[in-house]
Amino acid sequence: MERGTEAHNSPDILSNPRLAFALFWIPALAIAVTGNSNFSDGWRTVVWTAALSTMGAACIANAYRCRRVHCYITGPFFMLMAAVTLLYGLGVVPLGRNGWNLIGLTILSGAISLCCLPELFLGKYFKTCAKEGNRH
Repeated sequence: MERGTEAHNSPDILSNPRLAFALFWIPALAIAVTGNSNFSDGWRTVVWTAALSTMGAACIANAYRCRRVHCYITGPFFMLMAAVTLLYGLGVVPLGRNGWNLIGLTILSGAISLCCLPELFLGKYFKTCAKEGNRH
């Protein structure tokens, strides 16, 4: 077997370094960069909402594609945080003066724990139903 063929043919988005970089690392870096106080709340709202939505949609797609355990949890988590970010940025959700810090800390701690802990206890992938030959 050729080197790298296994990861290239895998339905797991995370096994493809380019896709993982584009769908997860670039959005995460965008959040980190715009978390700086030099960026306005408007820019932060747009960038964080778009970045979290991208990561959430990619996780949900990955859960469907390959049944990656943590993607079932992180997908909805990132989508929820995208909604919180949008609503806070629009002034609908009052999180106080340190709202961006609270959201950022929640994203960081949630992403780390929700990516690692589920797979530690449940394994990397949910098993498919061999009897029916489809995903359950």
